[in-house]
Amino acid sequence: MTARTVENVWDYPRPPSIEPSDERIVVELAGTVIAETSTSFRICETSHPPTYYLPIHSFGPEVLRAVAGRTFCEWKGTASYFDLVTPDRTIAAGAWTYPQPSAGYRDLVGHVAIYPGKVDRCTVDGEVVQVQEGDFYGGWITSRVTGPFKGAPGTMGW
Repeated sequence: MTARTVENVWDYPRPPSIEPSDERIVVELAGTVIAETSTSFRICETSHPPTYYLPIHSFGPEVLRAVAGRTFCEWKGTASYFDLVTPDRTIAAGAWTYPQPSAGYRDLVGHVAIYPGKVDRCTVDGEVVQVQEGDFYGGWITSRVTGPFKGAPGTMGW
């Protein structure tokens, strides 16, 4: 494990940056590791903890089930969603992807982001991720980042 510099999310850019990451990411649901990788991308945007995008091939077979519905991000474009599926549990729209992202975010093709608050556990280099407050953002809070973070009640106008 490489020592990482502590980052303040208020130093992140807007529009957000996209950065490759070699951190070890593990996602667990219903007692099962549903995704694991050491090659991902972090999206870092002012006031938000990073969101990790994992290669689609890092997910177990039949874990991702495409569902209807789209949203639009002014920076990354149109997102599509997946249910997260295990034999014991299904999480509706627990993950998303950008099949045709905007220019500057093309590296996200073939990558999937997870809402840490919808699964049992996410870790980054063995550290358990804290869930970002609110239901809109999918930020991953670790000791690597400091806030305050947008998302909690009363912060949407920041």
